[in-house]
Amino acid sequence: MIRLHNLKPRPGSKHRVKRLGCGESSGHGKTSGKGHKGQKARSGGSLRLGFEGGQMPLIRRLPKRGFNNAAFKKHYALINLDDLNEFKAGTVINEQMLRESKHIRGHVVGLKILGRGELKHGLTIEADRFSESAREKIEKAGGTVTLRERPSLTSGKRSESGEAKKDASVAAAPAAKAKAKKAATTKKTAE
Repeated sequence: MIRLHNLKPRPGSKHRVKRLGCGESSGHGKTSGKGHKGQKARSGGSLRLGFEGGQMPLIRRLPKRGFNNAAFKKHYALINLDDLNEFKAGTVINEQMLRESKHIRGHVVGLKILGRGELKHGLTIEADRFSESAREKIEKAGGTVTLRERPSLTSGKRSESGEAKKDASVAAAPAAKAKAKKAATTKKTAE
């Protein structure tokens, strides 16, 4: 019968600690299980994961197929309504305020409000995205929802390229006039 006073681990599950460098009689003396010389016998000498002795590693030999969007994914800071109850009624809540109150940390593209929990009082919330349930609950509690507008990068690039084209056309105009004038003089001399 097993009782607390006679509990033991299963036979074979526990074994003696490998005592390294305690002389030949320990069974692990001399080289302490590291063999003779070589990189792996040295202190601090180890090979990184996947290293194949300078041979082209398997991960580099295999073909890479498909597309992975992980590098381009946009990460939003997610805040639930029950996290916003600690703020006073009428407070304007935005990303900067949430960073100061330590609700948001690290690098994020924007702020998204989710609808978990209930909002106890009206707040003005400025964010990049809102879930449908969060929007309904905020308006029901007497708060207001404001979508934050970000400057679009494409419009700026278009305007810059348009300006560059204008500058190029302005710079090209005198050159075109000079070319036409030269052509006219050569025509006169040919007559």
